[in-house]
Amino acid sequence: MARTIGLGHQNFELLITKNNFYIDKTLFIKEWWENEDAVTLITRPRRFGKTLNMSMIEQFFSVEYPQREDLFQNLHIWREKKYQKLQGTVPVIFLSFAKVKETSFINTRKRICRIIKSLYNHYDFLLESDVLNGDEKAAFQEISVDMGDDLAADSLNILSDYLMRYYGKKVMILLDEYDTPMQEAYVNGYWGELMPFIRNLFNASFKTNPFLERALMTGITRVSRESIFSDLNNLTVVTTGSELYADSFGFTQQEVWKALDEYGLREKREEVRDWYDGFTFGQRKDIYNPWSILNYLKFRKFSAYWANTSSNSLVDQLIRGGNADVKIIFEELLAGRTFRAEIDEQIVFSQLDGHTDAIWSLLLASGYLRLETYRMDEKTGTDEYELALTNKEVRIMFKKMIEGWFAKSTPAYNQFIKAFLAGDKKAMNQYINRVALVTFSYFDTGKHPSKETEPERFYHGFVLGLMVELADRYVITSNRESGFGRYDVILEPREKNLDAFILEFKVFDPDEEDTLEDTVKEALNQIECKQYAASLREKGISPKRIRTYGFAFEGKKVLIG
Repeated sequence: MARTIGLGHQNFELLITKNNFYIDKTLFIKEWWENEDAVTLITRPRRFGKTLNMSMIEQFFSVEYPQREDLFQNLHIWREKKYQKLQGTVPVIFLSFAKVKETSFINTRKRICRIIKSLYNHYDFLLESDVLNGDEKAAFQEISVDMGDDLAADSLNILSDYLMRYYGKKVMILLDEYDTPMQEAYVNGYWGELMPFIRNLFNASFKTNPFLERALMTGITRVSRESIFSDLNNLTVVTTGSELYADSFGFTQQEVWKALDEYGLREKREEVRDWYDGFTFGQRKDIYNPWSILNYLKFRKFSAYWANTSSNSLVDQLIRGGNADVKIIFEELLAGRTFRAEIDEQIVFSQLDGHTDAIWSLLLASGYLRLETYRMDEKTGTDEYELALTNKEVRIMFKKMIEGWFAKSTPAYNQFIKAFLAGDKKAMNQYINRVALVTFSYFDTGKHPSKETEPERFYHGFVLGLMVELADRYVITSNRESGFGRYDVILEPREKNLDAFILEFKVFDPDEEDTLEDTVKEALNQIECKQYAASLREKGISPKRIRTYGFAFEGKKVLIG
């Protein structure tokens, strides 16, 4: 009989005692312990079992779970006799930053201090012991939401000292979702305030902590060493590109196939692969997201389960507000093509506004892009990755995100599409100006919106919108020559009874044109002079079925001719 699938369980004990569906990842305990790294940071996309594995680590080692043979006896780790003796023998401090999602530094600091205060409350039995002297007991009670920066920075170090003395053993510190506060700080503009606070806390907890046996941190991204890890020379970083622990997070294809067999879904293998395969860790290219697989097994319905478990606000901001190159690459990705980029797995949040490679690094680490091929340039030493959208559910997520860009002008946008296909220029102009008025500035999310970049951001975003709305009927390709102002789009029909379209976008130049109508004429003239229709005619499309439109921009005003 197939096991019950319980969704959302992050407590290992609960999952095992209820005999819910579980894929055995306990050999991660052995692999991590035998590597003997002092401090380990493992990055994986969200919903890849990081928290469940941390719970497993805690409940295997912690002195608060002594003699819990019942949790591990049927799992791989219990076949290792020496590990049976390790179970329940180490004092463990376990904390999570997963809920630290505040919009200001003050509230973020309070939230972190509240988490630390809760830890101290958990160990308040220390106040009744003779391990602490009077001064130490007084200092213990000074831990609070409003404690000073120095005390907050030293708080985990101090607690480690107290627990080591009480149990007679050095402690293990587990920190889950370490980078959540950093992502929120970037999105909400208080990165500079948060970094010194986090850096001091991490330094005291993980480097200058003589009471520490081992530490394990998990997160989505590897935040740059210069930002918060500048003092941690004892840190072992395991990213999605690393070989270590490649199959410890997420499900392998073999594990997914076995699960499908358990639930009588063997015939769905290829559809499952199309929807949910695509994640690569180290050399393993057959990794699946557990959340999507569990939901599919439970509900037996294909859907974008993983992609829809987050607001994706940071990703939306980076793509929507990104420059032309970002949107152009997304046109390629949505069309099913790949692109090449230099990737640094060390995320520098301060570079996300101006460095497109930093954006791709973040999207790869977050699971939205998959690695197709990799090579190192021997001359420059740079890492070059060939990347694609991860799978079908990620493509669906991005299509919904792009639709959301036009949500405030949905009626006008839909009417524009209808007028566009019908060749009604008067209605096209009426509706496109309504859309532009609402969404122009929305495509410039930088701190200092620029009148020069707004039109470019808008029309590249607009083309992405066309791709989402019309991709089922047209193959949409873009050819860009000499950058801004010399941009054209070709819509090639998928069916013979439909017309083809060539669009040219130009910004009004008062030095070259007297009116916006002149700009439209120049756009149409460029289509003719550059012979953009040649590729369509070569495919057998009659010139009579090729429509051309010139789009002219002046501020937030658009004229189509």
